[in-house]
Amino acid sequence: MAYDWLFFLNSVLFGIGLAMDAFSVSLVRGLVEPGMRTRRKCLIAGTFALFQIGMPLIGWVFVHTLVERFRKLEKFTPWIALILLLYIGIQLIVEAAGKKPEADASKDEDESGEAGRFGVGKLLLMGIATSIDALSVGVTISELPWQMALVEALIIGLVTFGICLGGIRLGALFGTKFKKQAGLIGGVILILIGLEIFIKGVFF
Repeated sequence: MAYDWLFFLNSVLFGIGLAMDAFSVSLVRGLVEPGMRTRRKCLIAGTFALFQIGMPLIGWVFVHTLVERFRKLEKFTPWIALILLLYIGIQLIVEAAGKKPEADASKDEDESGEAGRFGVGKLLLMGIATSIDALSVGVTISELPWQMALVEALIIGLVTFGICLGGIRLGALFGTKFKKQAGLIGGVILILIGLEIFIKGVFF
């Protein structure tokens, strides 16, 4: 194995493929929270990137140590992603449906800070949900020595970070235009992402 152009190309393509779910969730966050500060954008994109780095490495370790247990765990990953994204998506829809009239809402927004924000707990749940399928990449890169597996995971993380930042910015552009419907649209998108991961993982 060598650090040739094919290795780096494959790593970037892996990153793009794995980052699509995180990109969609980032799009939702930009849509729901269009006034997000740069620090928060980097926090969200960085969290998704860290999970995309960690999951393939965890998969690599499992393949090299606990192969049978990894195979058993792998079949539960679509269910975990579905449950987490359904939970967060439904919560977004419920919150959007229960919003107060605009005058009252703006008052609450001034008192409580940015509207539509979520805490570290939900961010971690979304990171797990969008990256758990990357565990299977551990099988693909299991033939690599650990140094090369680490480099590949870092490239995947960097690609994910850039794509997620782009998703947040793109979502923010639409979020300012569709502010009232943002929570509802975002919730529906998260549910669809969960269903897509589940269907792809269980039936294909």
